Amino acid sequence: MSAELLALGLDATTADYLATLPGAAELVPGRVARVDKGLSTILTEDGPVRATWSGGLLAAIAADSQATPCTGDWVALRRWPDDRVTVESLAPRRSAIVRAEVGGSSRGQVLAANVDVVAIVVGLEPEPNISRIERFLALAWESGARPVVVLTKADLVVDADSIAEDVATAAPGAEVLVCSATTGEGLDAVSALLDENATLALLGVSGAGKSSLVNALAGVELLDVQAIREDGKGRHTSVRRELIVLPQGGVVIDTPGLRGIGLQESGEGLAAAFPDITALVERCKFTDCAHATEPGCAVQAALEDGALPVRRYESWQKLQREAAFMARRTDLRLQRETKKQWIRQTKEHRRDNKPRL
Repeated sequence: MSAELLALGLDATTADYLATLPGAAELVPGRVARVDKGLSTILTEDGPVRATWSGGLLAAIAADSQATPCTGDWVALRRWPDDRVTVESLAPRRSAIVRAEVGGSSRGQVLAANVDVVAIVVGLEPEPNISRIERFLALAWESGARPVVVLTKADLVVDADSIAEDVATAAPGAEVLVCSATTGEGLDAVSALLDENATLALLGVSGAGKSSLVNALAGVELLDVQAIREDGKGRHTSVRRELIVLPQGGVVIDTPGLRGIGLQESGEGLAAAFPDITALVERCKFTDCAHATEPGCAVQAALEDGALPVRRYESWQKLQREAAFMARRTDLRLQRETKKQWIRQTKEHRRDNKPRL
């Protein structure tokens, strides 16, 4: 592996995959920095190139939209005699941040791939929305990467440590960091997340300070920033997901502010985001307990004695219902697609075997 590709976050498993592709000697490995409607910017050891999708990749995308290259993906490129460059193959993702597509579709949208750490960036001013943080954590845990909550704008509040304690209570298993891009407080701890050329993805709503954080980590103004609106809501600074290689090492994937995060079949993610409730569920008398009025419900018992906060229980219930709904939609979609494929194959069989007069 070249030093340039290692600096982009290339790992041994992905390198072996790309090196053993058919015709690998004629292919160029690279990492997707950004995607613009079928055209992507790919970082290679010789610099960035612009590439389109190959015919084989387009066929794969038609069968599964998640096969579309996204920011953070590792790909194999082919250079053509007419100077065209096409993405020929997509390496398996070792992690992927996937949310439900906007509009209620049962399909998932990959926000970023091959991420080591997902930083849920939350501004300390205005006061953080704990339930929203829990939703982001479920998404982050499901990705396969390590979740971290980064509380920004510490210079704007006097009780940053107290707020961080409240957030940590709702984020068991996830590190909670406090920082300020303005004063530099806590930036060393955030920068440490990028050790050994790790890839750090930033998620959060508009105005959380993601772009300011990237600039502070880089030590230069790489991204534009905008002031918060008078009503306290953020303005969209980043308009696309983009991979940024930092001068001191490590890779950051900056994402636009997310107004909503729809969960898919987040069973493992929810269990990891709510380990306290998951442990209670395992102690319920009945395995099909709905955790409402059933006798012997450990969840209800914890609510009654105050061990489980009502707010956290309600947040967990809401996400459970949403994940179950998306699972049902996905099952129905797969059933319909299987039926369509069976009908198409049957028609093709009848056509091919039709007696000729």
